[in-house]
Order: sequence, then structure tokens, then C-alpha cells
Amino acid sequence: MSVFDWDSPVSIAAYVVTSIAVFLSVFKTYLYLTCGKITNSRNMEGKTVIITGANSGIGKETARDLAKRGARVIMACRNMETAKEAREKIVDESQNSNVFVKQVDLSSLASIRAFAQDVIDTESVVDVLIHNAGIISGRQVKSSPDGFELTMATNYYGPFLLTHLLIDLLRKSSQGRIITVTSKLYKYGSIEPELSNINPLMDYCLVPMKLYNLSKFAEIMFTQELALRLKGSSITANCLHPGIVNTGILRQVPFPSNIVFAFLRMISLSPELGARTTIQLAVSSDVEQISGQYFSKCQVTKLNQRVQNAEIQMKLWEASKALVKLEPTDPVI
Repeated sequence: MSVFDWDSPVSIAAYVVTSIAVFLSVFKTYLYLTCGKITNSRNMEGKTVIITGANSGIGKETARDLAKRGARVIMACRNMETAKEAREKIVDESQNSNVFVKQVDLSSLASIRAFAQDVIDTESVVDVLIHNAGIISGRQVKSSPDGFELTMATNYYGPFLLTHLLIDLLRKSSQGRIITVTSKLYKYGSIEPELSNINPLMDYCLVPMKLYNLSKFAEIMFTQELALRLKGSSITANCLHPGIVNTGILRQVPFPSNIVFAFLRMISLSPELGARTTIQLAVSSDVEQISGQYFSKCQVTKLNQRVQNAEIQMKLWEASKALVKLEPTDPVI
């Protein structure tokens, strides 16, 4: 006999709520069991790691884990107040005082150059560079200080320039690693063959996620071209999808897309679980010889053919060099 009175609106509502709660619980358990496992407990003492956007979410959890492993961690953040708070907690939990906060605004070429010069002046080597920071813009398209669309400036052009400026320090590592946190939403982005949309400044964007998807598409193209150019060196370059993770970036999504993302937050991974693939790529000896790949759930995952177009990858690289105003004295990749 059913415990629900199907003639009672209250019973029906209780049944619906209970069903949703059971579904959410089962689905979150599934995500937990399938989000991938870090296959290496490697100590990171003597290694210097830079993590952008390390003041919250996946970046903060990555910094926490690597600090516990003994790494020298540089938290590259725009918001110094939250970054300093995060650092204090990480130092307290890890008992590792070699955690430092440096300011950088990835949407500003001048800020990136100032940050990179600071690192060059204070560090003898960089072992791991993690491009973790990212934003989602609203419908009102914003421009960066250098005239780039803000999402592309922060998510793509900033990491592109920073990689170039720090590449010589990565070359000094016995096994340098460049890791970019991207998203499976790249599948809904594309770069035109004539590169007409790589700086999509407009008055209004009807679908704000379109700019985010484009930036993630560009990040993966950048990673694959970077890996090709670094072939034969001691540096690897890989990118990853962390999964659906409940971080601040989900709360940046504007209406009406935020309705969907509000539901996704209910079934998403915690930042700690979402950081697993990033940490795997930073520490595991299993990926030492792997480069130019896209990871999900701590494993290599197949990419859409559209994002693997070698001709467009090369054209995007050359165009990006001009746009970020690389100078003759800058390191060459």
C-alpha cells in the first residue's frame, strides 16, 4: 500500500520533493565515484608552482594540496584581500610557509608583464604553471584595458602572454609542466578560419556563454600548438575539464542561463573534487611524457576534431603574438 495519498496535493508535493532529493543524492554519489583519482602521492618539495586564480574554488584547493606536498606555491590573484585570507588558511593547514601571494590581473597586459618580471626577479625556476583563473561575462560586452573582449582577455590572451614571459624559467626545470583549466563547453565554441571572431567586441551578446565557450576553444588550440612547439624539450603542456564544479564562476552566469546553472550547482562536485585532475597533471609521474592532451576525470579524453585543426591553431598563435604585443626581447616559443 502506498504511503502517499494521491488525492492530496500535500502528499504529491512531498513525493516530488523526496524523488528529487533521492535523485540528487544518487547523482552526486555517481559524480564522486567517477570524478577520477590522483594516482600519485608524490612529494613536491623543491618544486615551484604558480597558480592563477588561487584565492578560491579549484585554484585554492589545488594550492592547498600542493602546499601540503611541500611545494613552493605562488598564488597569482587579482583580489589580494581574498588571496591573503586563502593563503593564511593554506599555510595553517599545510604547515608550509612557502606560500606566497602576488597580484596579477590577467585582463591587463601591463599587469601580466609586471607580475612576470616580479617572478623572474625572485625565482630561479618555475616547475609548474597552472592557468586556472577564468571568468564568464554578462550580456553587456566589456573591453579590457588593452581593447580585448574581457572574457577572451582573461581566459585566453592573458595566459598566452604569461606563458611566453615565463617560458625560460620553465625551461630551467627538469620537467616543466604547463596546465590549463578549460571546459567541455569548448564543444559549443569555434574560431572562424579567417580569425574574424578572436576579439569579439560588440555592444551586446545575446548568449553570454558564447564568449566563454569561444575562450575555452582558444585555450585548447593554444595548448596543442604550445605542445607542438615544445616538442623535444623538458616541458609538457596539457589542458583539462574539471567537471561540473560548484565554484564562483557558476555564479557569474547571467539570467536566464543562471537558472540552469543554479540547478547544476546542486549536483556539482566540490572544488576539492574538481581539483583532482589539475593536481594529477601537476604531480603524477604517469603523465610525465604526455603533452598536448585534454584530460577529464584524471584521464586523457578525446577531443572534437574541430578544435584540432592544425592550420587554425598556427594562425591563432601568430595572430595572438601580435595582439598581445610580444616584443623582440621577449622569450621565444
